[in-house]
Amino acid sequence: MRGPTMTRMARSGAWAGALAAVLAALPPSAARAQDGPPAAEPAPAVMPAEGGGGAPAGLATLPETLAGAAGTWDLSLEGGRRRCVLTLAMETGPSGRAARFPAGCRRALPLMAGIGGWLFTGEGLRLVDRNLRPVLAFAKNPDGMSLGASAENGERYNLVPLQIAAMLPPAVPGAATVTPAANAVGSDTPASAAVPEKPAEGPASGLYALDRAEQKDVCRLEFALPPEAGKDTAPVRVLPDCRDSGITVFDPVSWRFANGHLTLKARRGHAVSLVAIGEGRWRRDPEIGVPLVLRKVEP
Repeated sequence: MRGPTMTRMARSGAWAGALAAVLAALPPSAARAQDGPPAAEPAPAVMPAEGGGGAPAGLATLPETLAGAAGTWDLSLEGGRRRCVLTLAMETGPSGRAARFPAGCRRALPLMAGIGGWLFTGEGLRLVDRNLRPVLAFAKNPDGMSLGASAENGERYNLVPLQIAAMLPPAVPGAATVTPAANAVGSDTPASAAVPEKPAEGPASGLYALDRAEQKDVCRLEFALPPEAGKDTAPVRVLPDCRDSGITVFDPVSWRFANGHLTLKARRGHAVSLVAIGEGRWRRDPEIGVPLVLRKVEP
């Protein structure tokens, strides 16, 4: 029987690999690629749970509603190194709502072979079989940062949000837009002289290095220009000798810049968002888990 200390150690081991599997955000394509480093903690959550305790306001990462649960998650076997990145989609199918994951997940976590979809009920998030019977019925873990469930054989699984709808910042109702003229009231600067804020610029094409936590240049990505004028999506590829299995599993194939965000899209449709931090560098947004930075480098 495990004591509290051993339980906490097992849970923290399940956290540190969440980011390595995704760039979340992010899906494995083979059992070999499913081996990831230990998981990092995402931001605290506010999903209601027994026992009271909640996360700090404004740092919600666990869903409270069906819509909030949609997105990319990292599923791992507690105490092990095998994991699977899956996408919970909103479209309905024959077995609840669609749950997507690569074939490699079935080899890394055999339990995934029986997953037909997912549901979000009053009791929480569930992965169900093709007959809508729950395979894993999740509830919030005591740490308030992930979900946990036990399989019929007693194995314990942890589900960590990587990039889900619940993480998006809420819209501020009735927020006023401040114009240069409004700023000029009570100021000696004429409104006509106000300089509008320069919009953020997208990434330049070329070579980028990926830094993850204390590891530098673990992978390199090559950003190409859009193939056609006027297109906002362009190709990207992972160069050989990438030393981060999470990136090779995620397998980004395109990039897009819009509204100040750089979005990398994986071959299987998963996506991860980054924002500029200056000097040709970009960090993951929202900034959860292990720090992740893309930076422009010379060939």
